[in-house]
Amino acid sequence: MTRIITSLSEISANYDALFVDLWGCVHNGITAFDEAVAALRSYRANGGYVVLVTNSPKPRAGVMEQLPDFGVPADCYDTIATSGDSARAAMFTGAVGNKVYFMGEWERDAGFFEPMEVIDTPVDITRVPVAEAEGIVCCGPFDPMADLEELRPALMMAKQLGQKLLCANPDIIVDRGEAREWCAGAVAKMYAEMGGESLYFGKPHPPIYDLARRRMVAEGRSTPDNRILAIGDGIATDIKGALGEDIDSLFITGGLAREETQTRSQPDPDTLDQYIQSQMITPTYAIGYLR
Repeated sequence: MTRIITSLSEISANYDALFVDLWGCVHNGITAFDEAVAALRSYRANGGYVVLVTNSPKPRAGVMEQLPDFGVPADCYDTIATSGDSARAAMFTGAVGNKVYFMGEWERDAGFFEPMEVIDTPVDITRVPVAEAEGIVCCGPFDPMADLEELRPALMMAKQLGQKLLCANPDIIVDRGEAREWCAGAVAKMYAEMGGESLYFGKPHPPIYDLARRRMVAEGRSTPDNRILAIGDGIATDIKGALGEDIDSLFITGGLAREETQTRSQPDPDTLDQYIQSQMITPTYAIGYLR
């Protein structure tokens, strides 16, 4: 049964490392949550290690550059693992071929195609129209606020050509302030429902957790799974992923599921229980907001 807590400090001594989701937990796409930042700073001050594990399609360097714009300071985390880096590694090793059809916002997502030093012999990637492509690289819809049905003709052509879709961000939706936007996961889900093949690398899938662990080891931290706590507001990404990795989880109910859990400062216990049962995914702990 999920235990509702009032602050991270109630349980933090049980864990040596945190895998923390960003959007919906540490910031809302516009500004940082001050209490979340303070909680992570306090955890690190007591010897804890914080890995920001995000389904952002950006490379780690791109997320690091973006965080100060949201007011997320560098002293509240140690390292970052992104869905984008996991997916980029697959792309540069030929997962969807050399000629790719790109879906996303180029000004935002151009960094996805920057070279990766960890890939010794990367394939040469060329962006082409869908009719000439060997596969799709999806960082998100062209317009995250538009009807996804606008993408159906291109996806149908890709499916008929047998193209695989590389999904750089498995999230279905995200809230930017009060506005809800579609993510790459929604496109990949749509493509799979059409009969196409979608490849996933972010939460809840294993590659991003492998990357997070490798980032810790690279900095001299080796932590057993029973001493890692995953924190996130996505029941089907953050919490499901934690279950798949056999690590404990803290569900932030005031994010994507704030209405479903009737979260104001804290979730309503009965409503939270009903929501968890409906999702058939049970977090170890729950809290309204990270603090």
